[in-house]
Amino acid sequence: MPTNFTVVPVKDNTRKADESNEEEDVDDNNVLKEEDEGTTGDGVPKENSPFINNTDNDKGNSYDGTNMALFEEEMDSNPMVSSLLNKLANYTNLTQGAQEHEEADDDEGPKKKTIKPFFFPQMGTFMGVYLPCLQNILGVILFLRLTWIVGTAGILESLAIVGLCCSCTMLTAISMSAIATNGVVPAGGSYYMISRSLGPEFGGAVGLCFYLGTTFAGSMYILGTIEILLTYIVPKAAIFVAERKEDEVDALLNNMRVYGTCCLALMAVVVFVGVKYVNKLALVFLACVILSILAIYAGVIKTIFEPPDFPVCMLGNRTLQNHNFDKCLKTDIIDNLTVTTQLWKLFCDGTGLNATCNKYFDDNNVTMVQGIPGLTSGVISGWNTMFSLQTLVQCDIYLPYVVNDITTFFTLLVGIYFPSVTGIMAGSNRSGDLRDAQKSIPIGTILAIATTSFIYVTCVVLFGACIEGVLLRDKFGDSVKGNLVIGTLSWPSPWVIVIGSFFSCCGAGLQSLTGAPRLLQAIARDGIVPFLQVFGHGKANGEPTWALLLTAGICEIGILIASLDAVAPILSMSVSYVLACCLPLHRPRFKYYHWALSFLGMSLCLALMFISSWYYAIIAMAIAGCIYKYIEYRGAEKEWGDGIRGLSLNAARYALIRLEEAPPHTKNWRPQLLVLLNLDSDQGVKHPRLLSFTTQLKAGKGLTIVGNVIEGTYLTKEAEAKKAEQSSMSAERTKGFCHVVVSSNLRDGFSHLIQSAGLGGMKHNSVLMAWPGTWKQSNDPQSWRNFIETIRETTAAHQALLVAKNVDSFPTNQDRLGEGTIDVWWVVHDGGMLMLLPFLLRQHKVWRKCKMRIFTVAQMDDNSIQMKKDLQMFLYHLRLDAEVEVVEMHDNDISAFTYEKTLMMEQRSQMLKQMQLSRTEREREIQSITDESRSSIRRKNQGGAENANLSRQSSTAEDTQEDEAQLIHDRNTASHATINDKADTGPERVHMTWTKDKLFTERNRNRECNTNVAVRDLFNMKPNQSNVRRMHTAIKLNEVVVNKSQGAHLVLLNMPGPPRNRGGDENYMEFLEVLLEGLNRALLVRGGGREVITIYS
Repeated sequence: MPTNFTVVPVKDNTRKADESNEEEDVDDNNVLKEEDEGTTGDGVPKENSPFINNTDNDKGNSYDGTNMALFEEEMDSNPMVSSLLNKLANYTNLTQGAQEHEEADDDEGPKKKTIKPFFFPQMGTFMGVYLPCLQNILGVILFLRLTWIVGTAGILESLAIVGLCCSCTMLTAISMSAIATNGVVPAGGSYYMISRSLGPEFGGAVGLCFYLGTTFAGSMYILGTIEILLTYIVPKAAIFVAERKEDEVDALLNNMRVYGTCCLALMAVVVFVGVKYVNKLALVFLACVILSILAIYAGVIKTIFEPPDFPVCMLGNRTLQNHNFDKCLKTDIIDNLTVTTQLWKLFCDGTGLNATCNKYFDDNNVTMVQGIPGLTSGVISGWNTMFSLQTLVQCDIYLPYVVNDITTFFTLLVGIYFPSVTGIMAGSNRSGDLRDAQKSIPIGTILAIATTSFIYVTCVVLFGACIEGVLLRDKFGDSVKGNLVIGTLSWPSPWVIVIGSFFSCCGAGLQSLTGAPRLLQAIARDGIVPFLQVFGHGKANGEPTWALLLTAGICEIGILIASLDAVAPILSMSVSYVLACCLPLHRPRFKYYHWALSFLGMSLCLALMFISSWYYAIIAMAIAGCIYKYIEYRGAEKEWGDGIRGLSLNAARYALIRLEEAPPHTKNWRPQLLVLLNLDSDQGVKHPRLLSFTTQLKAGKGLTIVGNVIEGTYLTKEAEAKKAEQSSMSAERTKGFCHVVVSSNLRDGFSHLIQSAGLGGMKHNSVLMAWPGTWKQSNDPQSWRNFIETIRETTAAHQALLVAKNVDSFPTNQDRLGEGTIDVWWVVHDGGMLMLLPFLLRQHKVWRKCKMRIFTVAQMDDNSIQMKKDLQMFLYHLRLDAEVEVVEMHDNDISAFTYEKTLMMEQRSQMLKQMQLSRTEREREIQSITDESRSSIRRKNQGGAENANLSRQSSTAEDTQEDEAQLIHDRNTASHATINDKADTGPERVHMTWTKDKLFTERNRNRECNTNVAVRDLFNMKPNQSNVRRMHTAIKLNEVVVNKSQGAHLVLLNMPGPPRNRGGDENYMEFLEVLLEGLNRALLVRGGGREVITIYS
């Protein structure tokens, strides 16, 4: 149930009276506005909190005092301690019905502005928790089945069953007490405690299973009510009467269905009319339960002095039904004549002494035993022989034998008995009515379990000590003229137990029909299961009308089963709520809690679920699993600070520490990717296909870190960083982590990502990035310089590098590539990355139909045939299915085209340097002119002497800048061989006479001279022989790759490393461009310096 806080505004005593009155009116309006805002879209109250993570109610409140002026800027986000304590003091946890009653009263009319008294729950531990738990635990199983369980299993096995089930509930109660004392218990009962501890996914799944268990509990109680009514109170009220003996079971089930449906409809109407009638009748029903228990103990005490007379007729060792005869005799002597009795007529075909009778009847004598010999009779000593397996006997159904209607075994008896101890949540369901829920729930629940456990254990022992086993095994009391077996032991009359058990079952059924709809309504109003939201609505007073209809429909399914013994194991579903126990709670006030007890309770409850009914347990877990995945798929919007997150954090910490202990083995190596993305001006992803390729490469496994860099400072770019993080992960629905770095430049940002992304053993070992396709057209060389520096840093960090060219043409996750190939060009061995990547890609449905081809290059001295055989054997050991082809590249002469292309490349690089230098000079000239203009303005406003001094200082600064620029130009031009004789001389230093005209003239003369020298250098250049050889390799290899793999879906190539000398970076980019020319989709791969694939298992 959503919690509500009432804010009481505190007025400043220094304000005037009229200002106080005006502000009181404003505060009233604010309170009404806050009440309107405190609801969700469908009018459902939402959860509020007085702490700093929810300060909506504090917005607009300004602080005008002087004592706390140091903190006045933080008042909007952090409330004052006095305000916080005031909200906590006025906290209320109204029950759902009471709160909606008040809301309905407020909606009666806008003129009704009366101040209602504030509601505080007043129920204590005894009335609020102890007695409701007692009423729900002591119910139909105690009165109708416990004697039969003791007679069938024996005292020791019955004690084992009771001890097992009661231990389970006690452990559950201990864990529930820890949850109840781990914070303020909201109104709404057990579901809110469970869901807020487990989270939305587990909370919804467990809550719905709990709802189904509660609903079928109502079916069980109604069937128990009808069984008592038709079997012990008014047997003649049966509508269906069996004409044949074999049809009696079907007739009984049909009667149960008809009367059960009528009883369900009547109870549903009572619940629909109003819960107040159910609450008024609850005390009457509870009194009946207590009187019945007292009557049993009184009857046990009476058997010591005067055992009741309930004889049981036995034929041999078989119990007879005492319905159609009055004397337990075969023959009787009347007036000195031997005559046959009514029993004789049941086993013989005539009334004469010479009639043909049943063989077993002829061979065995009829005896009569006392059904209740008493506590002092020593009948308990005869139970030593009751644990051996009894031989199953097939009897004639037309003979009056007392028979079992089902075959019994230990797990079946556990399943039948276990629902009798599942009423421990009755107290916690009333948390909104309790004065101190954190105190009452632990004490009341544990005391109720202890009391009922004592009652069950003593009843097992007393039943075995007072009642004969043949009578205990008579489930319906046929051997004692149809009396309830437990009623024969009670005092003063068996009718005390019959009437008490009847009203007890009625009350428990009403409680189930009252609680289950509210539980469903609470789940629906949380909004975690969207298709159940219709059941969150109800009448104006909060009664869940639609949820009641659904509950009655599901309850009718249990009634149509019609067998109490078949419906009871279904209640094992409700045991699944104990999964809430094994959680890392924060600060429970209940000091007897330990996680080992919770784990033991969870294990015991799961075991009991399968012991009771393994197929019902599987169904319950399947339902819970489907609901869990549904809520997870739809995305639960609730965040309740559940313990599952804490458990996940502990597991993740433990796993990270274990991963840190040793480096991963080659067999465990997988590409853990750091994806470097570029963002546009709106913080959107420029190349979303790169994320698609990441998903296809990972196939849903391994680590993915999406890295972004934003230029600027974090204080000014915080909002943009958060937006970039959201857009990066939402694009292509990438599963992984996002790491956004705000840095002064992109170069440093990518360096930080490569160094610091990841945590512990969960760090990336590979970097994926897009090829800078516009590096030639870009005026800023920093783009391709960042790219090359990233390559160098990944190599230094021993990380693999993947560079995707034409990434925008890569397939999306929705595409399905047809039959084609993934071509691998294996030039140098870099650890096996080229072999592993196609295998991983083919695991994804996009690339599944593609075949893998591996090309390797052979030189003149290599044996191509042997290379192909060796490569095929290597792939066989790697368990890779691929076609192999060896391409021979002969040592040809370098063509004129290669020579010319290399020359053009170097000329272009030199020209870019000159252009960059000219741009720098122009910027310095503009700056100097600006400074000169500012100096002129200052000279007009100042004296002559000061103006002359400032002019000299400015001229000196400009002269220094000009000299620096000229030295930079000389240093660049001195590197060429054609002007070595001029490199040592350099231009002369310019001596100015502090006139502006001479300054500009000298500067223009030097610029014209430098330009002429640079142009002559470009036309007189000769290409570097090392660059010529590299260009030759790139051209020849590109020709072979394009010839063989131009139609492939993807081409993977070894990526050559960057030059050690940074002066050749421009040429390196040109080599890569030539190597990839003509390929649609290409992936350059550079290994991280370690083996990533092995032939060993």
